[in-house]
Amino acid sequence: MKRILVPTDFSNNAYNALFYATRLFQNQPCHFYILNTFEVNTPILTSRLDTSKGDALFQKLRKESEEKLLETKHRITLDTEEVQHHFETISISKELIETITKTVKSKKIDLVVMGTKGATGAKEIFMGSNTVKVIQSIKSCPILMIPDAFEFVKPMEIAFPTDFKRFYLEEELKPLVDMTKLFDANIRLFHIHEEEQLDELQEYNFTALKKYLKDINPTVHWISKFSKKSKLINDFIEDMDVDMLAMVNYKHSLMENITHEPVIKSIGFHPIVPFLIIPDAS
Repeated sequence: MKRILVPTDFSNNAYNALFYATRLFQNQPCHFYILNTFEVNTPILTSRLDTSKGDALFQKLRKESEEKLLETKHRITLDTEEVQHHFETISISKELIETITKTVKSKKIDLVVMGTKGATGAKEIFMGSNTVKVIQSIKSCPILMIPDAFEFVKPMEIAFPTDFKRFYLEEELKPLVDMTKLFDANIRLFHIHEEEQLDELQEYNFTALKKYLKDINPTVHWISKFSKKSKLINDFIEDMDVDMLAMVNYKHSLMENITHEPVIKSIGFHPIVPFLIIPDAS
């Protein structure tokens, strides 16, 4: 049974990510962990009175967290009566990223699913500050980011941008292949090329990638770099009716490059479809 962690701040975006995940795995039973973290900020120097206030605040926040988690659990159970999923709630008074990291390890999580915006919904932030921190911190588990208000559609077309400069390990490609098997999806290899031809290393990696994916028979698309990569990717998604974007997050990868382009600081790279981020296994 697949074990899926879904952090929530009880925003509509967070619930939408949870619902999307239940539909994505509608044909197989999964164990969902719905996680909420809350922090109690107390002064370093505290008197007995301050400590008492801190304890009262902790109890209040814990009660609110547990009650809202229970509401979320009841709601998602009713919304997914036809599928065989199991839901478990976790309420912890600790920092979000630390908690996700520990929970992934302790619960042997297979996938983390998050919305791309939190309760504040600040558009100028790249996919939400917590989203970026999770991408940077979680190195042992794939992460699936769901755009705000994205309605579920079966991911029949999955785009996999690559520069062919790196050899992909079988372990890294497995989450991508597994995703295609859910609904017999197609993979579209998407190469943004800056040179006329691939060099020897790129040719080798390209051949190896096609060989590993031969059963899926991916299509290959060559796009000239005439504008910023983040724009090219979103244009490709729209032109090809792509339902999901997938990348391996390794050092100097396309994933790392697009998050550091100057455009991020102004309008941000906002994936318009669910975004599967696969950790570096090397």
